Amino acid sequence: MTHNLYLALGSNLGNKADNIRKALDKIDERIGSVYRVADLIETAPVGYNSPNKYLNTVCLVHTMHSPERVLQETQRIEQELGRVAKTAQTSEGAPIYQDRTIDIDLLMYDDIEISTPELTLPHPRMKERPFVMQQIQEIDTL
Repeated sequence: MTHNLYLALGSNLGNKADNIRKALDKIDERIGSVYRVADLIETAPVGYNSPNKYLNTVCLVHTMHSPERVLQETQRIEQELGRVAKTAQTSEGAPIYQDRTIDIDLLMYDDIEISTPELTLPHPRMKERPFVMQQIQEIDTL
Protein backbone atom coordinates (compact mmCIF):
# COMPACT_ATOMS: atom_id res chain seq x y z
CA MET A 1 0.00 0.00 0.00
CA THR A 2 1.28 3.45 -0.94
CA HIS A 3 1.12 6.27 1.59
CA ASN A 4 1.14 10.06 1.11
CA LEU A 5 4.07 11.60 2.96
CA TYR A 6 4.75 15.33 3.18
CA LEU A 7 8.31 16.36 3.98
CA ALA A 8 9.74 19.83 4.62
CA LEU A 9 13.30 20.48 3.48
CA GLY A 10 15.44 23.43 4.46
CA SER A 11 19.05 24.51 4.09
CA ASN A 12 20.90 27.61 5.23
CA LEU A 13 24.55 26.60 4.77
CA GLY A 14 26.59 25.99 1.62
CA ASN A 15 24.93 25.70 -1.77
CA LYS A 16 21.38 25.62 -0.43
CA ALA A 17 19.58 24.78 -3.68
CA ASP A 18 22.07 21.99 -4.40
CA ASN A 19 21.70 20.61 -0.87
CA ILE A 20 17.93 20.42 -1.35
CA ARG A 21 18.27 18.87 -4.82
CA LYS A 22 20.62 16.19 -3.48
CA ALA A 23 18.25 15.46 -0.59
CA LEU A 24 15.29 15.14 -2.98
CA ASP A 25 17.30 12.71 -5.15
CA LYS A 26 18.13 10.56 -2.11
CA ILE A 27 14.51 10.68 -0.90
CA ASP A 28 13.37 9.50 -4.35
CA GLU A 29 15.93 6.65 -4.28
CA ARG A 30 15.37 5.44 -0.72
CA ILE A 31 11.99 6.54 0.62
CA GLY A 32 9.61 6.70 -2.30
CA SER A 33 8.61 8.50 -5.44
CA VAL A 34 8.86 12.28 -5.08
CA TYR A 35 5.50 13.12 -6.62
CA ARG A 36 5.35 16.92 -6.25
CA VAL A 37 7.73 19.63 -5.04
CA ALA A 38 6.72 23.17 -4.07
CA ASP A 39 8.68 26.19 -5.26
CA LEU A 40 11.75 27.12 -3.23
CA ILE A 41 11.15 29.92 -0.73
CA GLU A 42 13.79 31.97 1.11
CA THR A 43 12.97 32.60 4.77
CA ALA A 44 14.59 33.92 7.91
CA PRO A 45 15.49 31.35 10.57
CA VAL A 46 12.61 30.48 12.91
CA GLY A 47 13.32 30.12 16.62
CA TYR A 48 16.86 31.51 16.59
CA ASN A 49 19.02 34.29 15.15
CA SER A 50 21.41 33.72 12.27
CA PRO A 51 22.66 35.85 9.37
CA ASN A 52 22.08 32.83 7.09
CA LYS A 53 18.64 32.74 5.47
CA TYR A 54 16.99 29.44 4.68
CA LEU A 55 15.91 28.02 1.37
CA ASN A 56 12.84 25.83 1.95
CA THR A 57 10.52 23.53 0.10
CA VAL A 58 7.88 20.91 0.80
CA CYS A 59 7.49 17.71 -1.18
CA LEU A 60 4.84 15.04 -1.47
CA VAL A 61 6.27 11.52 -1.58
CA HIS A 62 4.47 8.27 -2.32
CA THR A 63 6.05 5.72 0.00
CA MET A 64 5.55 2.15 1.14
CA HIS A 65 7.79 2.62 4.20
CA SER A 66 6.53 3.12 7.74
CA PRO A 67 6.84 6.56 9.36
CA GLU A 68 9.58 5.20 11.64
CA ARG A 69 11.56 3.88 8.68
CA VAL A 70 11.13 7.20 6.87
CA LEU A 71 12.48 9.00 9.94
CA GLN A 72 15.55 6.73 10.01
CA GLU A 73 16.20 7.30 6.32
CA THR A 74 15.76 11.08 6.48
CA GLN A 75 18.20 11.25 9.39
CA ARG A 76 20.71 9.16 7.43
CA ILE A 77 20.31 11.46 4.42
CA GLU A 78 20.87 14.52 6.63
CA GLN A 79 24.11 13.02 7.96
CA GLU A 80 25.34 12.09 4.48
CA LEU A 81 24.74 15.67 3.32
CA GLY A 82 26.76 17.16 6.19
CA ARG A 83 24.30 17.68 9.01
CA VAL A 84 26.33 17.39 12.19
CA ALA A 85 23.66 17.24 14.89
CA LYS A 86 19.90 17.13 15.25
CA THR A 87 18.10 19.87 17.14
CA ALA A 88 18.73 19.67 20.88
CA GLN A 89 16.25 20.61 23.58
CA THR A 90 16.44 22.71 26.72
CA SER A 91 15.59 21.11 30.05
CA GLU A 92 12.06 22.51 29.58
CA GLY A 93 11.74 20.73 26.23
CA ALA A 94 12.07 23.82 24.02
CA PRO A 95 14.06 23.26 20.82
CA ILE A 96 17.54 24.74 20.40
CA TYR A 97 18.04 25.43 16.69
CA GLN A 98 21.25 25.92 14.73
CA ASP A 99 22.38 26.47 11.15
CA ARG A 100 22.40 23.34 8.97
CA THR A 101 23.29 22.11 5.50
CA ILE A 102 20.00 20.20 5.32
CA ASP A 103 16.99 19.66 7.52
CA ILE A 104 14.27 17.18 6.62
CA ASP A 105 11.10 17.14 8.72
CA LEU A 106 8.22 14.70 8.45
CA LEU A 107 5.10 16.84 8.29
CA MET A 108 2.24 14.43 7.59
CA TYR A 109 1.87 10.75 6.76
CA ASP A 110 -1.62 10.04 5.43
CA ASP A 111 -3.98 10.96 8.29
CA ILE A 112 -1.92 9.11 10.88
CA GLU A 113 -1.35 10.62 14.30
CA ILE A 114 1.77 9.51 16.17
CA SER A 115 3.23 10.80 19.42
CA THR A 116 6.42 9.08 20.55
CA PRO A 117 9.68 10.51 21.93
CA GLU A 118 11.20 10.06 18.45
CA LEU A 119 8.36 11.18 16.20
CA THR A 120 5.20 13.29 16.32
CA LEU A 121 2.82 13.37 13.37
CA PRO A 122 1.46 15.63 12.15
CA HIS A 123 4.50 17.80 12.83
CA PRO A 124 3.67 19.79 15.99
CA ARG A 125 5.06 23.13 14.75
CA MET A 126 4.23 23.12 11.05
CA LYS A 127 1.27 25.50 11.51
CA GLU A 128 3.64 27.98 13.21
CA ARG A 129 5.55 28.25 9.92
CA PRO A 130 3.34 30.00 7.35
CA PHE A 131 5.71 29.14 4.50
CA VAL A 132 5.23 25.41 5.22
CA MET A 133 1.46 25.72 5.13
CA GLN A 134 1.70 27.81 1.95
CA GLN A 135 3.85 25.17 0.29
CA ILE A 136 1.53 22.32 1.32
CA GLN A 137 -1.36 24.26 -0.20
CA GLU A 138 0.71 24.83 -3.38
CA ILE A 139 1.32 21.09 -3.71
CA ASP A 140 -2.34 20.25 -3.06
CA THR A 141 -3.49 22.61 -5.83
CA LEU A 142 -1.07 21.38 -8.52
